[in-house]
Amino acid sequence: MKIEIWSDVMCPFCYIGKRNFETALEQFSDKNKLEVIWKSYQLDPSLPEVQNGSYTDHLMASKGMGRKQVEGMLANVTQMAANVGLEYHFDKSVIVNSMKAHQLTQLAKTRGLGDEIEELLFRAFFTEGKNIADDETLVELGKEAGLNETEIRNSLSDDKYTELVKKDIQEAHSLGVTGVPFFVFDRKYAVSGAQAPQAFLQTLEKSFGEWRKANPEIKIEFTKGQSCSIDGVCD
Repeated sequence: MKIEIWSDVMCPFCYIGKRNFETALEQFSDKNKLEVIWKSYQLDPSLPEVQNGSYTDHLMASKGMGRKQVEGMLANVTQMAANVGLEYHFDKSVIVNSMKAHQLTQLAKTRGLGDEIEELLFRAFFTEGKNIADDETLVELGKEAGLNETEIRNSLSDDKYTELVKKDIQEAHSLGVTGVPFFVFDRKYAVSGAQAPQAFLQTLEKSFGEWRKANPEIKIEFTKGQSCSIDGVCD
C-alpha cells in the first residue's frame, strides 16, 4: 500500500511529523508491505538561494509578528522537536530556497533512497545549520545517502528534476493540500500536520485493512515433485 508524504525540508513540523510517523510504523506489524513516497512542496518558492536574514527575521517579515512572539514560538517548536528526540538550532538555520534540495530528493526517489535523503536534509537544515541551496553541500548529503556524485550534480542542473518538483506541488494543490506535512494513505485517507503517533497508527490500520481486503494475499497450495531450480540443479 502506498503512503505519500508532502513536505518541505524547511518546515519544522515536517521533521517532527516524520518522527511521529516512524514511531507509528514501529508498532505496525505489516510495515514491510508499505511503500512510502516523499513528495515535494515549497512553502516559500520566492526565497533566494543566498541567505538574507535569520530564521527569526524571516518569520517576522513573512508573518508580521514581533521578535519576542517569534522567539517564543520557536522555543515551543524546539521543545516539541526535543520531545521526539530531535535537536533544533533555529539560530543556525540558513534560510534559502529549497528547490535544489527537492531536486535531490526527486533523484533519490528513483534510487529507492527518498527516506534517507529526507532525513539527511532535515538534519542538515534544522540541526547542523547547513546551506541546503549550496551545490557542494547537497553533493555531500547525496553521497552520504548512497547516491552517485555525477547523478547528484546532474539533478541540480537538469530541468527534468525541477519539473518533477513542480508536478508534485501541482498534485498537492489538486488534492487540496494547503500546508505540510501532509500524509496520504492509499489515496483514501489523509493526516495533516505533525500529529501524535497514535493518529498515524489508527489511520494506518484502517487504510491497510481496507487495502488488504481489496488486495488479498495469494496463497497457493502445491505438492512437490522432481524439478530443476533456477541455478540449474535438478533433483
